[in-house]
Amino acid sequence: MTSKTIIRILVSLTVLGVAFGPLRGQGPVITDYLIGPKDLLELNVIGFQELNRQYRVSEEGKISLPYLGEIQVEGLTKSDLEKRLVQLLGEKYLENPQVSVVIVEYQRRIFLIGEVSKPGPYEFVGRLTLLKLISQAGGLTADAGREIVVIRQLPDGTKISLKVPVDDLLVKGDASLDIALQEDDVISVPLDKLVQIYVTGQVKNAGAFSVRKSNIPTLLRAIAQAGGFSVRANKGDVILKRLDKSGKEIRIKVNVNNIINGKAPDIQLQENDVVIVSERLL
Repeated sequence: MTSKTIIRILVSLTVLGVAFGPLRGQGPVITDYLIGPKDLLELNVIGFQELNRQYRVSEEGKISLPYLGEIQVEGLTKSDLEKRLVQLLGEKYLENPQVSVVIVEYQRRIFLIGEVSKPGPYEFVGRLTLLKLISQAGGLTADAGREIVVIRQLPDGTKISLKVPVDDLLVKGDASLDIALQEDDVISVPLDKLVQIYVTGQVKNAGAFSVRKSNIPTLLRAIAQAGGFSVRANKGDVILKRLDKSGKEIRIKVNVNNIINGKAPDIQLQENDVVIVSERLL
């Protein structure tokens, strides 16, 4: 990873620190799911059959119970709600109440799209990080790009995004990039499609070459992939044909000897570039 890439990541993490919360190894770890609107809860109270059924949390974050009335449950964990019910029942109705709460349906979701084995919405339960979500989705496909994009909507309605390099996260194991996800995050794994480049003329294996868009070679590398120069190649007269943004073809004459000798930088090719190696005159 280049120094520019490192700086870009550090700046992104600094700017988005509040929005993306503490990274792994920093701050408190949330271990329990927080109950929210539309969740479906199931209560079981020993000796109090009237309470033993399922309850849908309202949009206001409340459930309505026989005898106990409305109770605010949004933001509570399962354990918090059990303790709250034990307290309320113990004050009026039962001695040493035995209460259990089961979260039957989670209405909080997170969305994973793109090049993973199982894209789609996922239940947002407890503390979910980027690596955990990718694991739940069966991992990345062979066509996954080299960056994962996390899109998050802020309370004011604006959206921000963070690009996470795949190699740094999965291969190098950079824990700082395993960000904690939030409800309604959209995680996109873009397709790294195959594109074509063409090398013709005085090379040993002329033809079209399929390469990943994230890994399009330079001019010298493309010639190497084509088997290198033939004995009759004119290294000082290589033509690069390319389409500009308007679709017009442009021709760039390149003296490859200057690149080989370090007098000129190598040229990064683009999708559908055509490299033509001229024949040396006898």
